[in-house]
Amino acid sequence: MKKLIVSALALTLVSFASVQAGNFTTTNGGVTTEITAQEKVSVKAENLPDGVKNTIKSDAFEGWKVVSAFLITNADKTQYYELNVKNGSETARVKLDKDGNNVE
Repeated sequence: MKKLIVSALALTLVSFASVQAGNFTTTNGGVTTEITAQEKVSVKAENLPDGVKNTIKSDAFEGWKVVSAFLITNADKTQYYELNVKNGSETARVKLDKDGNNVE
């Protein structure tokens, strides 16, 4: 039973690790809203680009550890890395481009 639960959990995590969607347009009371989706793919910390690795090894990130990392691809095909980092009990989300520069 334990193996079945672990297998089901692993399958669920794999299915959520890569979410891909398109653009959606909704109309509500004459107001049209376009919702742009993103693609989010899990990345191992050791597989991050050198620019990102250098940034997280810098003094600015001293004491912080990468908990999880994702490659985000926007609808316009721009990409950045979203890192969930932790320093003791403090957590943060950091967005960096492939060269390790902050993304807004």
